[in-house]
Amino acid sequence: MVKSRSQRAKRVASLAPPRSSHSHSHSHSHSHPQDPDRIMAALGNALSRLAVPAFIGISLAQAAIYDVPGGHRAILFDRFSGAIVEGTHFLVPWLQRPILMETRIKPRNISTTTGSKDLQTVSLTLRVMFRPDTRHLATIYRSLGTTYDERVLPSIGNEVLKATVAQFDAAELITQREVVSARIRQDLLKRAGEFNIILEDVSLTHMTFGKDFTQAVEQKQIAQQEAERAKFIVERSEQERQAAVVRAEGEAEAATIISRALSKAGDGLVQFRRIEASKEIAGTLAQGRTNVTYLPGGGNVLLQVPSQQ
Repeated sequence: MVKSRSQRAKRVASLAPPRSSHSHSHSHSHSHPQDPDRIMAALGNALSRLAVPAFIGISLAQAAIYDVPGGHRAILFDRFSGAIVEGTHFLVPWLQRPILMETRIKPRNISTTTGSKDLQTVSLTLRVMFRPDTRHLATIYRSLGTTYDERVLPSIGNEVLKATVAQFDAAELITQREVVSARIRQDLLKRAGEFNIILEDVSLTHMTFGKDFTQAVEQKQIAQQEAERAKFIVERSEQERQAAVVRAEGEAEAATIISRALSKAGDGLVQFRRIEASKEIAGTLAQGRTNVTYLPGGGNVLLQVPSQQ
């Protein structure tokens, strides 16, 4: 029984096809087309692993570089040793942050309404040209921020304007405007320097007064003009009177001279005057185009001049 089973097993084994090396080589040949896929997958994995570091590196490079444009200075928030000038600079990303502050000259108008020494209402407008002191930008930023001008200039401007105007009467503000402007400039420069602000120019551009004072000034000007006009009329009348006196005196003196001459020369002077008049008439007729002959009333063309005995 056992022998028969072993014989059957041998018979089945003899019927099975034998394994050859050809089948092994065939199965190995099927694995070659899969190599490019594996290479591409490996490259993809490598690129994906490099993409994150590359992105981080580029971000760090961009974050570490910053520009300071012209007319500005930069301050790094973690150190205040000085201001950074224009150009491209480096910083530590996420640990440092540049703060840009404009250092060019900027204008600003300051307006206020206050009272003069004689309690007249005065409205003034002050124009200032200012810039921050670049040596103290860090101090300015720490205490006032980038909007330092909005926090400081209106306050100190109103303070100086009111204090200065209160020292003058309304009329003095008009007649001594240059003195008032110079005092405002001096006091404002001092106050702005306390906040490290440099004022390049300070000018008083506008000054108006209350309605009552304006009307009083206009009436005073009208009265002065009327007085000047009356004074002119009086002076002109006086000059005319003096001219008439001088003219009358001249005529009287001329009459005196003529009467003296007549008393000395008799009627010779009269005859001389007649001769001169005749010459003038003859010259006038000679220049005319009409043929007109002038005959004296006696009928004689020549005048008889008496001979001296």
